[in-house]
Amino acid sequence: QVQLVESGGGLVQPGGSLRLSCAASGVTLRDYTIGWFRQTPGIEREGVSCINSVGGTADADSVKGRFTISRDNGKNTVYLQMNSLEFEDTAVYYCATNPNRYGGGCLIPTAYDYWGQGTQVTVSS
Repeated sequence: QVQLVESGGGLVQPGGSLRLSCAASGVTLRDYTIGWFRQTPGIEREGVSCINSVGGTADADSVKGRFTISRDNGKNTVYLQMNSLEFEDTAVYYCATNPNRYGGGCLIPTAYDYWGQGTQVTVSS
């Protein structure tokens, strides 16, 4: 049974940082493309960052230079380091698995099959 558990969300001031974690069981993350997505009420789920099985990454234009995705194979965990956070980054953040190892549909939600329950990130002063 595949289970993804996100953690690390919280309340942070603009300009601050958070690191999200996506811990997996029932699946070996290095064998998949893993994506981070976010969603706010009334807005479609948005691809944020993704990492494929060979370590290639992609980021949405809105987070380039601020967010970094990485993977720890030993811990079977994918991280999203978020720096210089802005009000617009407020959302529920989800991680998900994409069976395309090499990143096809990397930032497209419909390319992903298993999802975590999400973690709330709130950027507020």
